[in-house]
Amino acid sequence: MTTLFISDLHLDPSRPAITDLFLAFLRDEAMQAEALYILGDLFEAWIGDDTPSPAADAVADALKAVADAGVPVYFIRGNRDFLVGEDYARRAGFRILPDPTVIDLYGRPVLLGHGDLLCTDDVAYQQFRAQTRDPVFQAQFLAQPLAARIAFAQKARDASQARQSDMKQGDRATFETVTDVAPDEVVATFIRHGVETMIHGHTHRPAIHAVEAGGRACTRIVLGDWYEQGSVLRVTPQGWTLDSLA
Repeated sequence: MTTLFISDLHLDPSRPAITDLFLAFLRDEAMQAEALYILGDLFEAWIGDDTPSPAADAVADALKAVADAGVPVYFIRGNRDFLVGEDYARRAGFRILPDPTVIDLYGRPVLLGHGDLLCTDDVAYQQFRAQTRDPVFQAQFLAQPLAARIAFAQKARDASQARQSDMKQGDRATFETVTDVAPDEVVATFIRHGVETMIHGHTHRPAIHAVEAGGRACTRIVLGDWYEQGSVLRVTPQGWTLDSLA
């Protein structure tokens, strides 16, 4: 049996091929898995479970079919879909896990998260994250009319893209550092949770890193995005492989 981990699909109507690839993945490989974990940014944007979306409905139906087949499906919210709520979770048949969370993976404690909490060098983003994860802010936002929520989300996305463009044009090395994980925070996170293995996404830099933390040899596995290809981590009791579906 194999446990599957994916993240950063960024599903969006403007990129139907990615949704088709994901639906095929759910119909085929996911149906045979021991469990499926989605570590955030399943969607490019999410402004509430009440938002009409045929594509999101199709994804929910496909995920529910996997769950109904006896494969547990788990979801951790990302920075793009942190407003995914229990209503959509019920429709899709998955369980929402806190970020971060520790699971038992074939007898090994493993820390899972979206990964943005590790990017502490990006101070502006961490401030935005703290604001938008506030339950009061979320309740007020979700109470707004759909049109207002769409406008806010578009404004936030435009501001983020402009900021990243400015950083890239300024100092490429600084951009790469700020948008990646902070090494000290990675070490502190390993020590804080007492684990030797961590799996996350967010940075779109798929790799398996060896890390020393607290005198222990640790492993940090970074999932890739699905903008150009599907990235999946396959874990069995014998080990793991980080692969592309393309």
